[in-house]
Parts: sequence; C-alpha cells; structure tokens
Amino acid sequence: MNVIVIQPPLVQLNSPYPSGAYLKSFFNKNGHNAVWHDLSVQLVHSIFSKNGLKKLFELSKENAMKIASTAEKNGEFATAKNLRRYIFQSDLWIEWIEFIMSTLCGKQNPSAHELCHRFILSPYTPRGNRMENYIENLDREPTINDTRNIASLALEDLADYISVAFDKSFSLVRYAESIAVNETSLSQIEEKLNSPILTTFYTEVLEAAFSKTSITENKKTLVCISVPFAGTFTSALFTAKYLRKKYGEKIFICFGGGFINTELREFNDSSFFKYADAISYDRGYGSYKNFFDVFPDGKISEEKHIYKMRLFTKEKVIEPLLSSLKYEKFENEQTSLIVPDYSETDFSIYPRVADDENPMQRLWSDGAWMKAYLAHGCYWHKCAFCDVSLDYVASYRLVQIENLFHGLKSQSEKNGIHGIHFVDEAMPPAAMLKFSKLNLKHSASFSFWGNVRFEKIYSRDIAEFLSSGGLIGVSGGIEIATGTGLDSISKGTDLDSIVSACCAFKEAGILIHAYMIYGYFGETEQDTINSMETLRQLYAAGLLDSCFWHKFVLTRHSRIYSEWKEGLHKNLNPFAPKNSGVFAKNGLHFKDEEKSAKFGNGLYAALQSWMHRENLNVPVEKWFEFKVPRPNVPKDLISKSIEKYEERRNKEWNFPLNVKKLFWLAGNAIFCENKFLWNYMHEDFKIPVNISSQEKEEFFHALYCLSPKSFDSSFMENLIQKNPKVKKILRALRGKGLVML
Repeated sequence: MNVIVIQPPLVQLNSPYPSGAYLKSFFNKNGHNAVWHDLSVQLVHSIFSKNGLKKLFELSKENAMKIASTAEKNGEFATAKNLRRYIFQSDLWIEWIEFIMSTLCGKQNPSAHELCHRFILSPYTPRGNRMENYIENLDREPTINDTRNIASLALEDLADYISVAFDKSFSLVRYAESIAVNETSLSQIEEKLNSPILTTFYTEVLEAAFSKTSITENKKTLVCISVPFAGTFTSALFTAKYLRKKYGEKIFICFGGGFINTELREFNDSSFFKYADAISYDRGYGSYKNFFDVFPDGKISEEKHIYKMRLFTKEKVIEPLLSSLKYEKFENEQTSLIVPDYSETDFSIYPRVADDENPMQRLWSDGAWMKAYLAHGCYWHKCAFCDVSLDYVASYRLVQIENLFHGLKSQSEKNGIHGIHFVDEAMPPAAMLKFSKLNLKHSASFSFWGNVRFEKIYSRDIAEFLSSGGLIGVSGGIEIATGTGLDSISKGTDLDSIVSACCAFKEAGILIHAYMIYGYFGETEQDTINSMETLRQLYAAGLLDSCFWHKFVLTRHSRIYSEWKEGLHKNLNPFAPKNSGVFAKNGLHFKDEEKSAKFGNGLYAALQSWMHRENLNVPVEKWFEFKVPRPNVPKDLISKSIEKYEERRNKEWNFPLNVKKLFWLAGNAIFCENKFLWNYMHEDFKIPVNISSQEKEEFFHALYCLSPKSFDSSFMENLIQKNPKVKKILRALRGKGLVML
C-alpha cells in the first residue's frame, strides 16, 4: 500500500519533528511505499516569502490601521505607532524577507555578507520592536556578527504583527498545552478551521504538496497525520478536511501522535468520520501491522477490532483491541530496530532561530538536529506527576544502539547533518555510553544532547567520557528542589545526587537545563519559596545554564491520580471541567490549584535574570509583588552538596585500577627530559617519569590502545605484568585524561 505521512503546522522551526521520520522508515521497511511531507516548514516558507508578505499586507492592511486607530483613541500610542510602522515599511519587509530567511536557513549567496552591513546599519531596512530593543540594549554598536540574532527577531516581529492584525491564533510554534483543559468539544475546534492563515496560506501549501501526488481508484492510500501537540490539532483537522474533499474514498486517513495518545484515548465521536477513518494510539507499529493483515486493500469490509486503533465508519465507531501478544511482540521488535529516515530531508530549508543569548536555550531553536531515541519509554517511570500508565512512559524498550548509530551515520554522510537530539523521556546511561563509544571509534562525528535523570551514576569519569563522545547538553527534571518535595513526587533521587550529577556534567563542559514544577498538589508557599531558593543557589554555584518553571497539571494517567482512585491523597479533590468533552479526557483540575498561579510571574522574572547571570544575590522573596515567606533552607545547602561531590570524586580517582575499564581521552602525549607531558581539556599537565626508552615506547603504545578509537586493554595489562611501576604512572593520570567506567 502507498503511504503518505504528514506533519501539519506548526511544530518547530529548526528541525523536523521525528514521528514522520520513524513512520516513513517503518512503512518502507515493511514493504510499503511511504513518503513524508513536513507541511509545518512549508507553511513557514509560504508566509515568510516575497509573495507571502505581499499577500499578508494586502489582506491585513485595513484591519491593522483600524486596530491602530482604536489603540490611539484608548491612549495606547506605542501600539498604534508600531502597527502603522509595519504598513509604512511593508515594501521594506517584502524586499528583505528573502535575506532574512536565507540568513536563518544558512543558504546565503556570495553577496550576503555585504548585505549584512546594510541590514544591520542602514536606516532603509525594516524594524520591529524586538529588533529595536535588541539593538538598543547592546553595550556597543551592532556589527554583522549580530545579523542572525536580529534576523531571528525580525521573524518574531512579523509573527507578532500577524497575530495582531491578521490571525490571532498564529504563533511560530504551536504547542498550546492549555487547550487540553480549556477546550471542551470538537465543535469548538471546528470553529477555528476558518483561521485566515489556514484558509489563505495553508490551503496553497496543501495544493502544492499534493499537486503531483498520484492516488488511484483501485487501491487506497494510507494517510497518517501526526498530532504531537494540542496546537497542531486544528491544522491536522484542516488537512484531513482538505484531503477528504480532494480524494474522497481513495484514501484512508489515520490520526496519531502525542496529543492523540494523551487526550483522545476515549474519543469516539462518530462525526469524526468526516475527517478521518481511524485514530492510532501509542507507537502505531502494531496497529498498522494488524490493520494491513486484516484489511490489505485499506477498505473496512467487516467489523474487526484492530490493535490500539479506533475505526470510524459511516455507520459506527469500532473500538480498538487493547492488547494482543502477537502485535505487542511485533511492535517491540520494530521499536528496537527502526532507525528514523531523514535521507530525503532537506535540512537547509529549516530556519535556525537565534532567539536567546543563553547557549542551552539555543539548543532547542538553533542547529539542525536529527531527532531519535535511544529507548522508548522511561526506565524509571515512577514520578507521581507523570503519565506513567501510558505507553510513551511505561513501555520501556531499548533500541539496538549499534544499528541506530550506523543508520544515522550513513544518513549524516549524505545530508551533512552532524547533530542529534535524543528525544527520550530520559536517556539510559548505559545506552549513552555505548553510543559515545561508537561515536569516538568513528572520529566523534556527532554532537548530541537530550533528557537525562540527574542521578549519582553520573560520576566525573562518566561525564568526561560522554563529553568526549559528543554529549554537549542535558536537560532533566528537578521539579521540586527540596528533599521532601523530591520524595512527594517519587523522583527516585535526592538533592545530593542531583548536585553531584550537575557538578560532573559542568566540569566536563556539558550544558545543563532543569525542569521545575510549582503548584504541585499539597505544595505550600514555603515549599515553593524553598525550591526557588535552592534553584538560585544552583545558579549561583554555576551548576545550571537554563531552566523552566511549569505549573503543575493533574492528569488522568498520572501516578498520583491512580493513587487517589485507590483511596490515597484524600485531600486532592480532582474534578473535570464543566461540560467536559473531547479535550478534557486527560487534564484535570483540583481543589485550590489556582492559589499557586500568582507565583508564575515572579518565578519567570527571576529565571530570566539568573539564566543571564544577573541578580543572583537578590533574595528570592524580592521577586514577588506580594508577601511571601522567607526561605528556610540553609544558605550553604548547595555548597555543602558540592563539597560532598568533590570528596566522592577524589575518592573515586583513588579506587583500585581496573585496566579493562580504563580509557585514555587526552590524545597525544610526549616524553621530554624524563617528564610525561600532555594537554587535557585545555590544560597542560606533566609528571616526572623514570623509565627506559623501550619502556616509554611500550607505554605509549599501550596508552594509545586505551583510546576509545582503538581500544584493546590487553597491551596495558601485559605491560603492567612486566613492569608493575606502570600502575603508578597510570594512577597519576587519573582525573587528567584517564577515566575508569
């Protein structure tokens, strides 16, 4: 069967979302002809182009001027001025948009460097508020080195204009998590299908994408529409509606993705048939295998229950088969083997937005990343706030790391992309080490980053090895940075272990991002302030690069909700929104949850300063406009934990040597005047050595064989047997390039 995989807009700018790459690979490897359309990036280029902006300003000019006049009458003079400026400078925006986009996509022509001067310095270039604020806040004159930053802000300025003057629902990235508990019916979403962006620009994108698509009468084509976030559901419906009208019964449309898996698990509104024939849950591999086995031509000829797939027909809704040993086994096998297919992806069309000076924050929006996972699910899957009963968390399955590495490497050699963003719930440490070893063996061609659990396993040696093997950044949940808070959410780690992991990563040159939660059930104001103070100390100690506070959302599939249903947490008192419908099946409200909302602005403001190394000594209670308790955690809480880490690190460097687990990461070294000289992590080292010339040659060869690229510990083992004093030399190298895993 022919298969079309679609990513509707808008997800993210700088890299394709991975679901399409995984599904394309799965279908092709199982005998189907699959193509993948990332319509998210296509819509971005449709809008932010000469023709796109010309159309945008023609359609929005009258409304923009009307809004500006109203704002002026209301005394909002800055708003009026800014809106009118877009119209006054519309020709300049149209003239410069191709330069802006080519700058962000890295597709500059030979004359682009000279254009940078004009774009930055000329008064005859367009300006929006974000661009102006950036330039005004510089402590120097802007230079061409600021080009990409200002081009990024130009895109955001245009997006601001679109959301005010043309389509209030528009955003460059449409996560829209709050829609899960704010929207209550399919009809409310359907009202948004007349969005100006969708009807004007996205329709053209769909027409261009399917103008050359050949779909025949005699055999259906399967169309898979991925819905990773709530904010992409409207465009997914619009896509399905367009395809239904264009192809009718020639296609079989199936929805899937993260938003579907969490919010629409019980959705069985028969009217959904006008958009789609099915909803596939979780990974989808078993669902599609079962579907093809039962309906090889894609036509539902009889009532059959399909593994984790709800079918919609004109007559009825056919409920999914919730378990099947046969298809579960098939799905787990596929999970282990499938390598996402980016072989035909043109990464040069993805804008890489430089939206923040913070280097860790930039990883999400800057750089071209092939997204993949080392394991499906989470190896811990016990956190109380998490959807631990759902497949994406609970069904932990490692992939075959060597197969994944070589699959991505072969693609990298073709597409020139050397960045990998592992999208695991938490990268398993053993899998990270194995991937790093393979990467080092093949000249460390990849840089990679992803989520981790901040655990004690991340020693200085392991962090150094991972860093040498390509790890550039980690993000992980701290959530509630107090001892009792970590226990209340069943985090499975403690503050000392978190600090230890952060110390090891930072000493190895790895960036760190932390996820925080406020407003958790049972959390007091004192708890929130204590967690904030602990976070401040982490920043002050240089252990974090960036962070984000999430307001706690209670979900039906969380551990805490399951425990409440079993009679625990009697004060939780959860309730669904009134008139709950399609979008209220996972997110829930609970008594007194609104009391914590007042902390949001202060927490956010403090983070914005701390992430840029500012105001780190301001007492945390000063960030709020209302009275809050002072923190009662020790002022030296984090510094004491750092001391514990340093003691542990130094102790580990003195452990008895296990030669089979030793790796030399420092590269070339020399002997000079009875001294052993080398450089490691940009620092010079030397130790006195008194051995013969022959022993020096043997030692160098044995040390070379401890490098990950040519690892064979037998040479060093033999040398130690011949000359026991070599162990003394090795011990002097610990902590200076010689790691023991």
